[in-house]
Amino acid sequence: MNIHETKNAAVVGTTGWGTTLAILLARKGIAVNLLARTEEEAEKLIKDGENIRFAPDIAFPDTLKVTSSPKTAIGDADVIVIAVPSNTIRTNISRIASFIKPESILVSATKGLEIKTGMRVTQMISEELKAEWSGTLCVLSGPNLANEILRGKPSTTVIACDSENQAKKVQEIFSSELFRVYTNNDIVGVELGGALKNVFAIGAGICDGMKVGDNAKAAFVTRGLAEMVRLSSAAGGNPLTIAGLAGMGDMIATCYSELSRNRTVGFQLASGMKLNDLLQSMNQVAEGVVTTAAVVELSNRLKVDMPITKCTYEILYENLSLEAAMSGLLGRDPASEWN
Repeated sequence: MNIHETKNAAVVGTTGWGTTLAILLARKGIAVNLLARTEEEAEKLIKDGENIRFAPDIAFPDTLKVTSSPKTAIGDADVIVIAVPSNTIRTNISRIASFIKPESILVSATKGLEIKTGMRVTQMISEELKAEWSGTLCVLSGPNLANEILRGKPSTTVIACDSENQAKKVQEIFSSELFRVYTNNDIVGVELGGALKNVFAIGAGICDGMKVGDNAKAAFVTRGLAEMVRLSSAAGGNPLTIAGLAGMGDMIATCYSELSRNRTVGFQLASGMKLNDLLQSMNQVAEGVVTTAAVVELSNRLKVDMPITKCTYEILYENLSLEAAMSGLLGRDPASEWN
């Protein structure tokens, strides 16, 4: 299956990222069905001809259709993109499972972990599909700020898949002059890179809000990468993946961009805003808040030392003051950089 053989694609999720990927594929001439949660939501999107909430002033291409019917969206799809919040993965997969063609390729574009189990998104998808589907499962992840992609700014991403042949097929489907796609066979590392950078982006926002300076923020981000490598390696990922687009690349974009929701969470916390008030005021989900709890659970299970992640958890869930968190991190016993 390549771009010439791909006749239909489905995108599950009218999130900002889901809408962006649907538009990206439709701009290439692929017939795309964007699956909405309800008939009312679908009707509004159709009437507006754009996603006013998440992608204002970006008109839907003629090849993009919106529907609330899983059968209509999924039934004929050669490629199915999952772009919903991580805490709704199981519900959404259950909704579409019976309509997926055996030969369809599933592409997870969701960055997060399950809070109770620490499962990656592809693990949740596989568990929900059970033996009912034996097709190809891929992951799309990288430094992908949706707003920039929608407005035609150059971007890159990674497609991870156990099958190199299938990864190359998906690579061709998504590639364009302004969206460069690389392949990788490390699903574990690519998924964990995409999930973990949201945790560290919260801390990066706190650094900015506290005005600790560029030296401190550079150190924070770099030590966050060290934690990312440790956890990914313990989970079976390739440490080199974290040095690539799905690790360091995504980390840089998310920790430094004002478009980053997770960085915004940290910045506003440092400005004195309460977490619950902040989350209620946001237009989209900040995955890092939930992911932090899942990462703590996973790191404890795998016996991986992640002091920054633990501090972030204590700030979010145990009312640890920002000053105490900083003092605690700086006051840790001296150690080798590579231990």
